[in-house]
Amino acid sequence: MNQEQLGPISGQQSIEASGGAVDGERSLRPIDIMGVPVHLAENYADWVIMQLRLGLGTHVVTLNAEMVMQAEQNPALAEIIRRAELVIPDGAGVVLFLRLKRQSTDRCPGIELAETLLRRSITDSDPSKRPTFFFFGGKPGISQAAAARWQQELPGVAIAGTQHGYLTPEQQVELQQTLQSLQPSAVFVGLGVPRQEFWIAEHRHLCPQSIWIGVGGSFDIWSGEKSRAPGWLRNNHLEWVYRLYQEPWRWYRMLALPKFAWKAILSQIKN
Repeated sequence: MNQEQLGPISGQQSIEASGGAVDGERSLRPIDIMGVPVHLAENYADWVIMQLRLGLGTHVVTLNAEMVMQAEQNPALAEIIRRAELVIPDGAGVVLFLRLKRQSTDRCPGIELAETLLRRSITDSDPSKRPTFFFFGGKPGISQAAAARWQQELPGVAIAGTQHGYLTPEQQVELQQTLQSLQPSAVFVGLGVPRQEFWIAEHRHLCPQSIWIGVGGSFDIWSGEKSRAPGWLRNNHLEWVYRLYQEPWRWYRMLALPKFAWKAILSQIKN
């Protein structure tokens, strides 16, 4: 398997070293959206970093309208979302649904949460104590290019390894062995929805203390293969328009958006 070792490996910080156990779950408030939860918190990055420091394995789901609609038709996906320790409002549709329910919150894109974890990981002056990251997914060469970009931008960031997402069964086994050996602090999985959610649910036992986040197409953006929507589109909840412009073949998937909006309106009328 073409897997690169890209940086130093450090162990998880212990609960004792962090000053005692902290019940981070108390700061999360679940809100039901058509049968699946989304959690409200003052600061998602702070919550995830606390989980990381305490060595509390966490599956972070980045929820958008398309995933909600898929979960309605796929009970297995819905169950994975319900079991995740953290479900963040990634999509504009989810944020608007919450506002209909008088729950004001900002959108938290998964790519931005992952970037925050990377940037904040280098604040410890002792490199051996910095959390480590593993990038899995994307076309051959993409995750490696994404890692190289971050290592150039953040000297000292500890990326333990990378692997593309086009693996044979034999390479899958080797990847599992690699993860089990490395025990990275966080694993970013970019396989697309819902494949990445199923993959995380099936394999998170390999690194039980790790933070697992489905990051979709983040590696494409970090590597420079694709660009993210301009800020004014993101700020106006129109990032999906830019993605459709870049990938017009996604039009059939975008049909989930008006269906979600209609169901959201009906749910408020019934209430």
